[in-house]
Amino acid sequence: MSTVTSADGTTIAFDAYGSGRPLILIDGATAHRAVNPLNAEIGKLLSDDFRTTVYDRRGRGESTDTTPYAIEREIEDLAALIEDAGQPAILVGESSGSLLALDAAAAGLPIAGLVLFEPPVIVDDSRPPLPADYVEQLDRFVAEGRRDKAAELFMTAAVGMPAEAVAGMKQTPYWAPTEEVAHTISYDGRIMGTTMSGNPLPADRWAAVKVPVLVLHGDKTWPVLAAGAAAVAAHLPTATLKSIAGENHSAEPTTFAPVLREFAADLT
Repeated sequence: MSTVTSADGTTIAFDAYGSGRPLILIDGATAHRAVNPLNAEIGKLLSDDFRTTVYDRRGRGESTDTTPYAIEREIEDLAALIEDAGQPAILVGESSGSLLALDAAAAGLPIAGLVLFEPPVIVDDSRPPLPADYVEQLDRFVAEGRRDKAAELFMTAAVGMPAEAVAGMKQTPYWAPTEEVAHTISYDGRIMGTTMSGNPLPADRWAAVKVPVLVLHGDKTWPVLAAGAAAVAAHLPTATLKSIAGENHSAEPTTFAPVLREFAADLT
């Protein structure tokens, strides 16, 4: 494990695989290195041509945290990682991490290209939107010491799991790690903003993004996520949309790594 220090003093823990072009993988909500081994596998598969950074977003795993939270702090975390890895970097965002990648590019970080895997976007009535007070509810649960309720809200309102399925999940080993980082779910809620409201994407949020963008979804994923990926690709002038055969919201490294390699080759 290595670390960088972000602008506000937060320690960001990461592993680096290989050497070559810098590529940084950004997890979605609740994920980090200890619970998501897939990113490490991607890094190993790409280690011949890339220096792949797999990191714990602030407040998760072995990274520290500094309050109050702001999206700008996570962009500064990425800036520190890019400075350490070399620039310009390719950012690969997964789920809500893809929106953070877009925000980082819009902020002007030295980025060569973006890969966005299944961004959490709802622009129609295909499923219920997030509650308007979603972030406020999360913050209240955490302030009251009820991280379990914050995690339940995320699973039902954001992920779309039935309440009975969440009750079953709470009896498995997967629940404790989710509850442990439940205080960071509101971070992703702030990053998502209105992207899961059922309304069109904000016209100006990513207007400054000029680098090539590849938007991906699995062809076995939930239809709402495929539609969201298509909406993001249509929204960004430099974007290309592609589906990955046989995959859902969690793509196999042996399938995902070649897609990243091909995208990077097209940037040269």
